[in-house]
Amino acid sequence: MDKVIASKITEILVNKLGISETEVTPDANLIKDLGIDSLDYAELTMEFEQVFDLRIPDSDSEKLTTISQAVDYIKEKLESKK
Repeated sequence: MDKVIASKITEILVNKLGISETEVTPDANLIKDLGIDSLDYAELTMEFEQVFDLRIPDSDSEKLTTISQAVDYIKEKLESKK
């Protein structure tokens, strides 16, 4: 798991959604474990797009259920842009 991306995602979750940093673990499920609702999820996706300068289609967005999946997805998208 990419530490830079993971720390940025953690920062977004803590700052935007008020989630405790200790709750943000690689296996944490965004909805079940962190209690993110669909509106938060949409905002989170938009924040990821803005921070990492990439486009996340809705069909991909709904597959990002854990922190590690989000990190891996973003890392893959960033690498394919190079």
